[in-house]
Amino acid sequence: ALRHGESKANTAEIIVSNLEDAINEEYSLTKNGEKQVSTSIENSKKSKILDSEVIIYCSPFSRCKRTAEITKELLGIKIEINIDERLRERWFGSLDKSGTNNYQKVWSNDSNNRQQEYNEESVENVKSRVVSLIDDLEKIYQQKKILLVSHGDVLQILETQFKNKSSNMHRSIKSLERGELRELNN
Repeated sequence: ALRHGESKANTAEIIVSNLEDAINEEYSLTKNGEKQVSTSIENSKKSKILDSEVIIYCSPFSRCKRTAEITKELLGIKIEINIDERLRERWFGSLDKSGTNNYQKVWSNDSNNRQQEYNEESVENVKSRVVSLIDDLEKIYQQKKILLVSHGDVLQILETQFKNKSSNMHRSIKSLERGELRELNN
């Protein structure tokens, strides 16, 4: 799993979780974000975690697509990047386009099993859609490395599945840094 690098929304400190907005280049990676991804991928090549045979699945958000493009180029991957909406950012409801300090409101509700008061996407819905992708990929690919390029919440919620934790405890897992690659194994 690879979290996208620093995006222009990150530096502006706004939540951009709406697909219609997030596909625009204005929310793609910053130069620093591109560097974060490059460093992570170069390190993965040295340690032989990733190579030119990896298959990339990616969120349709511009910040993830650019992350996947950098990865493909640096690894010398010949096949196309697979875009899958199940990897899209978690919808933050009425908090979309507000300050990133509002993430904590949603995460507090998550960890306390409270109802979604901001019309945000539930952790169970995020988990369900990403696990359905994993199930599909396991049917298609045997003995292949798959790289999922997505967003912090999405990947941490997925990680709860791999660690047999309740999905509402996703913030108890060490946060994925921007541009961080993390191996997820059963």
